[in-house]
Amino acid sequence: MQSSATVLVYSDDANTRAQVRLAAGRRPAADVPPVEFVECATLPAVLTALDQGGIDVCVLDGEAVPAGGMGVCRQIKDEVFRCPPVLLLIGRPQDAWLATWSRADAAVTLPVEPVEFAASLASLLRSRLSLDA
Repeated sequence: MQSSATVLVYSDDANTRAQVRLAAGRRPAADVPPVEFVECATLPAVLTALDQGGIDVCVLDGEAVPAGGMGVCRQIKDEVFRCPPVLLLIGRPQDAWLATWSRADAAVTLPVEPVEFAASLASLLRSRLSLDA
């Protein structure tokens, strides 16, 4: 098993980024490696982090301003070679169709519910790490 996994967290709201870190904990599931976080508050920071590589999963805030996570997701899916899986944070369950439009691999609602979030993150980490193996 890989020694750690890197999760990019994009939100203009520091409280949302903190919710994600707390919900994931040090290790979202026993069968995935511990996670390290790369926090980004702007789209240019997200693109720079993805260009540098080493990101295993992206968590994008669909409610971020001015670049919402749904648009960012669609952009990186189009522009980033071997784009990491994306977990999209959506404002309400009815926005799930927008998450599909954006090509997100999974979506959970805000505020972050720790059990649901950790399970979704662990699932994406498993799929990413099994592809890299």
